[in-house]
Amino acid sequence: MLKSGYDIVVNYRKENEELETVKNEIEKQNVKFFKVQGDVSDFNVTENMVKEIIKEFGRIDVLVNNAGITKDVLLARMKKEDFEDVINVNLVGTFNVTKNVISYMMKQREGRIINISSVVGISGNAGQTNYSASKAGIIGFTKSLAKEVGSRNILVNAVAPGFIETQMTDVLKDEVKEEIAKSIPLKRMGTVKDVANVVKFLASDDSSYITGQVINVDGGMLM
Repeated sequence: MLKSGYDIVVNYRKENEELETVKNEIEKQNVKFFKVQGDVSDFNVTENMVKEIIKEFGRIDVLVNNAGITKDVLLARMKKEDFEDVINVNLVGTFNVTKNVISYMMKQREGRIINISSVVGISGNAGQTNYSASKAGIIGFTKSLAKEVGSRNILVNAVAPGFIETQMTDVLKDEVKEEIAKSIPLKRMGTVKDVANVVKFLASDDSSYITGQVINVDGGMLM
């Protein structure tokens, strides 16, 4: 995104080395970097975050809802808070941020909202009833909102990644990763860049006639 000249706002919960690395990389590209701290599952916090961003930039052109957590366990053993925590960050968090951004985009009469869902929101996955429900909810949210705001030139789409090489999948054993790769037509797990490229496309003018869609980035895993 920054290579396309966008100023970048990053939301975070706590300071860490990776955040500073991202900050340094962005500022090398001669664009603005702005960070806002807060838990997206808290509506009041997200309201204040968006106000800070508007105060700094005056507008928000692209919103990427990509905050997500997992608490995987079979439903029979799942604690109530395990379900609620995942729903609150993944799904309620998407609502909270979007709700506070949408009025500004409507005034601008343009905007792009890109929600990160997951292939398990389409297919389901054993041990992930909470995560799958949150990601399926994001798909329904995306399609409904796209119908509401399309007349204001606001495009709303979702990206559904499959198995992507991230910290979330790093915990898997090598033999498990190998079995996963074998089950994917492209015979490999995806990269963060694979997902980012689709997000960049949906934010660009090249996608100006696409809204309410879910684009799988999964190497052909779901067809």
